[in-house]
Amino acid sequence: MFTNFNEAERAIRFPQDRRMFIGIKPFALIIVFILLLATIGLAWFQYLVFGLPRDPSLSLPETTQADPKGFPLWLSLSHWVNFFFLILIIRSGLSILADHARLYWNNGCSPNSEWLRFTPIKVPDDRVWTAKEDARYLNPIVGLPGYRHSIGLARHWHFITVPFFLLNGIVFTALLFFTNQWKRLVPMSWQVLPDSWNVFVHYATFHMPIEPNGFYHYNALQQISYFAVVFLLAPVAMLSGMAMSPAIENRLHWFPKLFGNRQGARSIHFLVMLSFVAFIIIHVAMIAATGLTRNMNHITIGTDNPVSHMGIYIGLGIILLTIAFGFLAHWISWQRPRSLQHTDAAINGTLWSMSINKFKPKDYYKRKDISPYFWVNGKMPDSEEWRDLAANKFKDYKLQVGGLVENPVELSLEDLKQMGLEQNITMHQCIQGWSGIAEWGGLPIKNLVELVKPHPSVTTVVFYSFGEGMYGGTYYDTHSLDNCLKPESILAWEMNYQPLSETHGAPLRLRVENQLGYKMVKWISRIEFLETHKHAGKGYGGKNEDDEYFDLLADT
Repeated sequence: MFTNFNEAERAIRFPQDRRMFIGIKPFALIIVFILLLATIGLAWFQYLVFGLPRDPSLSLPETTQADPKGFPLWLSLSHWVNFFFLILIIRSGLSILADHARLYWNNGCSPNSEWLRFTPIKVPDDRVWTAKEDARYLNPIVGLPGYRHSIGLARHWHFITVPFFLLNGIVFTALLFFTNQWKRLVPMSWQVLPDSWNVFVHYATFHMPIEPNGFYHYNALQQISYFAVVFLLAPVAMLSGMAMSPAIENRLHWFPKLFGNRQGARSIHFLVMLSFVAFIIIHVAMIAATGLTRNMNHITIGTDNPVSHMGIYIGLGIILLTIAFGFLAHWISWQRPRSLQHTDAAINGTLWSMSINKFKPKDYYKRKDISPYFWVNGKMPDSEEWRDLAANKFKDYKLQVGGLVENPVELSLEDLKQMGLEQNITMHQCIQGWSGIAEWGGLPIKNLVELVKPHPSVTTVVFYSFGEGMYGGTYYDTHSLDNCLKPESILAWEMNYQPLSETHGAPLRLRVENQLGYKMVKWISRIEFLETHKHAGKGYGGKNEDDEYFDLLADT
């Protein structure tokens, strides 16, 4: 096993409870039943009552010079590149899902409101239960990289792969329409709908229709299926992924509404993944059932040879290469995680800093939108200093602000409150996947910046916590000075119009609304202004960035 975990890491990566579980709400089962009844059930009803419909493949038009013949090299390459990247995306996506193995249709994510869960645990109501505790173990054979709390590395694989997956899709689509190959996938008549149903009735009732030679034609059901995968599933996957970005959601509030809300986008993203998996399984099964040798020659070497096994050998080689890369990816994840972190930062960190990180959060939510439940997360402080402060209602608390500033200060909560109050109702979005809407009241960070007067060389603000990181050591995180000056960036002492609770970060917690939740430091003890994030901790921008390889920039 390619691991070099220390004792503390092993205790987290390999929990005792590794049970697998699928819990689905009755209404979701009813929807699944209705869908099956409306498809397979209706197909069987038609067959038993009216008999098999006429096979549309019997009347396919003759191939003309304008029709595509065969599969050019660019199409074959794009097909296999797409397969390679899709496997990486699915496996890393499963690891991300496992860190909060619950799916919702509501933004509040209250326990028991999920429509689907992959955890046998019901959130206890007799003690504090954190979102970190709720994460599940995922076998590395299934997920990339697998194990528990590997979401930082899983996100790196996911986001490193996605740009190349999209680039491959763009090139494929462009070449599709620059050639006559688009005629394979794009239906030219509404007749494709009844024809595809007739073909489906044959398949669903175990009557194989006449298979046209795919070198020249697809049957109606194949054509509409490929069209849906390329022109519907892929764009929905991209758009639903974008809808989960805090930078996008807190600026373009209409965007997640394309999917109902942010959690709706997450659920649809998962359903799209299931659709891809189902398509791959059915696609491979039909290739084997309708002439494996000939079909593999079609898509691999571009010939219509029913005898040569060259296509099978090459295709099998690509599949084995993909499997081998899975082992390599697992090794990289745990033996060279910094390289993975740096690669993602170079690709996506650069893209995000040039695009969505420039968005400024915008007011949207109202008091009626506040979630009835807000997940607790992070390790509660256990220091004697914090316990003494909490016992005295934080009356003796002093926020230390220093570093590269002209005017270092120590400020009590009363001092902070006299400097100004800003109240915002915003959506908190955790890297694990859950969300919650709450009101936050506190001091705009720009007011503090104006007071302490940072040096011109300052680019980074460090927020230190009384709490600890997962493996011990002071929890901290950094933000660019620019993000701290954006609208709705505050030091909050109030949540939902009440004093901030100890479990949610008292006496003071950070809110920077274009970032994911792990950047919102709770139980703030002091603030430091620096030239660069490299001068704090291990130099990667935060405790989770240091120990869990999270992103420095958490816009999505």
